[in-house]
Amino acid sequence: MLDSLIAVFLVIATGWLLKVRNVVSPAHWLGVERLTYQVLFPAVVIHTLAMADLRGVPVLAMGASLVLAILSVAALLLLARPLLARGGIEGPAFTSIFQGSVRWNTFVALALAAGLQGRNGATLMAIAVAAMIPLLNIMCVVVLARFANGKTMSVGATVRSILYNPFIWSSAVGLAFNQAQWLLPSAFTGYLDVLGRASLGIGLLVVGSALDLNRLARPRLAHWVAVGLKLVVMPVTAWLYAGWFGVTGPALAMTIVAGAVPTATAAYFLARDLGGDAPLMAEITTLQTLLALATLPLAVLVLT
Repeated sequence: MLDSLIAVFLVIATGWLLKVRNVVSPAHWLGVERLTYQVLFPAVVIHTLAMADLRGVPVLAMGASLVLAILSVAALLLLARPLLARGGIEGPAFTSIFQGSVRWNTFVALALAAGLQGRNGATLMAIAVAAMIPLLNIMCVVVLARFANGKTMSVGATVRSILYNPFIWSSAVGLAFNQAQWLLPSAFTGYLDVLGRASLGIGLLVVGSALDLNRLARPRLAHWVAVGLKLVVMPVTAWLYAGWFGVTGPALAMTIVAGAVPTATAAYFLARDLGGDAPLMAEITTLQTLLALATLPLAVLVLT
């Protein structure tokens, strides 16, 4: 597990180094990120779900554990919002803490799943993608529209942003293809496989390029709230629900990984577009990514 985790973080560190050395220009990073987000990642989700044998996998139990964990942490944050406001955390800052506490870095999770358990791990993590991504995107867009001080999205725009999200439509397409595997030409599945293989390495490089260590000189309450909820409370909550639903073995390990990975770098762009506190979001993402090197293996070792 440590070998897989270290390999993932070495690729992330390479992305950071490429950025600070200006080997890849900021404009080019934006293009690479769009390519990964719009093309490569949907390919790996579609291929993994389409080719997965879901008959022996606890799809409902694992998915329910993760969904309930997300809803529990989200409810805790919303209930604590008045208390956070007394500490100066409200409006845009609250939305960044919300995203930092519930969203997950899918690229890191998929890379770890493949490294730990091969194709079976990738299949289990794809179930997590299908269960978590639609819910997370809906929740985060709604919270930003409600509490951020930026432009308020109309109902139609909110629905479109959800339906056009690559994480959501690729999960739907992959599950649909899974029901008709025998109809898929081998050339087409091979095409998806090649694109999908490219997504994890490039996606982790993009994660590294988004890190900004200069912003972490003085972590504040807002940072530690998001760190504690995402890296500690979320995996423990997912573990509790998984035990309730009887999830064991590799599925339990992947449930913990899905809960324990740091927040998504895409949260920064959503915060920037919808009026959240984008600088705070970048700081939370960087701090969580660095701390996860210690907290993630600890969560898997203790909870599985």
